[in-house]
Amino acid sequence: MFGNLLLSAAMITVLTGCSMTDQADSSTPKPVGTRSVDDVDSETKQISSQILDIMAVKGTMSKSGPGVSTCEGAERGKLFLMRHPWSLTGPSDAELMKAMTRLKEDLPKHGWKIVGYGPNSSKAKSLELTADHAAKKFAVKIEFWEKNSGGDTNEPTLLVNVVSACYQVPDGEKVDRF
Repeated sequence: MFGNLLLSAAMITVLTGCSMTDQADSSTPKPVGTRSVDDVDSETKQISSQILDIMAVKGTMSKSGPGVSTCEGAERGKLFLMRHPWSLTGPSDAELMKAMTRLKEDLPKHGWKIVGYGPNSSKAKSLELTADHAAKKFAVKIEFWEKNSGGDTNEPTLLVNVVSACYQVPDGEKVDRF
């Protein structure tokens, strides 16, 4: 539990550029910079594509694309972050385990820092990888669901969630899609 709290604090620090104590005196989050929604959307897609390339596994991809969210505590339309949840259902547990190993070994070669790797707290104790990219201001969390894990009937799957830092839209623009 304490490790998860530290991990959450570390991700907030990397993604927002400030610690949780910096946010304590203000109810409004501080953006890490000013960028257009289209710019962050494009970079989110590139990062997801890079992660898929590192996995190097053929499988069935989910069809979801990046989506815009309001930064927690922010006024809707001014501050935003981008989330891209997607999944890859693979041929076997063994192939997806190899993909998780490749991610752990190769993400750091692309500027990512692995901040968590190991079983999560779910009933199935699914393997989970969490990484931050400080320069790009993104984080990723990847869960490996083994076939029929945790008492459920499911195919072997990697669940991926790519999240950007909180940004302010340029002057004269507003976030118009959610």
